Amino acid sequence: MTSELIKVNEIFGPTIQGEGALIGQPTVFVRTGGCDYRCTWCDTLHAVDSAYRDEWCPMTPEAILMQVEILSGGTPLMVSLSGGNPAIQPLGDLIDLGHAEGYRFALETQGSIARDWFSKLDVLTLSPKPPSSGMATDWQKLAECFEAAGPDTQTVLKVVVFDEADYAFARDVAERYPSLSCYLQPGNHTPPEAEAGDSAIDMAGILERMRWLVDRVATDRWYAATVLPQLHTLLWGNLRGV
Repeated sequence: MTSELIKVNEIFGPTIQGEGALIGQPTVFVRTGGCDYRCTWCDTLHAVDSAYRDEWCPMTPEAILMQVEILSGGTPLMVSLSGGNPAIQPLGDLIDLGHAEGYRFALETQGSIARDWFSKLDVLTLSPKPPSSGMATDWQKLAECFEAAGPDTQTVLKVVVFDEADYAFARDVAERYPSLSCYLQPGNHTPPEAEAGDSAIDMAGILERMRWLVDRVATDRWYAATVLPQLHTLLWGNLRGV
């Protein structure tokens, strides 16, 4: 198979998926490099900022899958494709190779770049960025991502919420896609430095926002929403590679 190279920031696991529809599920992460967004509260700058591109390793799909198989001990599990924005990278061949060996694939993206191989994914999480990110959602591109996934991919929504404006944004997103499950997540206002493997985190502040978000959803009787923490943040703070 002749495939385009994929820029990889890191591959790690097995660990658990820390958020969204697959929270708590064992997974190996393949974190790609590069992103078309620059969110103000980004917690993975090492995979986003081009200043770190020398740390991104160009790999073939075969080499990536080999590393995943080593980490998983040859037992197929969920593979989480993340970033940055993993939709930038040519991941279709990797998904085909992994599926042939029994692996499943989940990907999270802000919904700014649609790919035809989204229809090969087992789970697609569309996570449009709220006003606090400093980024503006292109609703047409988000719709193209949803359409690209098609009927055979489980597609869900996830929105990070820091404040009232973000909460209103989340309500808007959910109303645009009433058929999709919607997961809400309190934001981490103390993300790690790009150079650091670990850094201080305001856990009390994050939990306070979580309680506020739960109360907000309950008061509004928004019973279709699911409010979840970042489980990996609760367990390991800002530690990288877990």
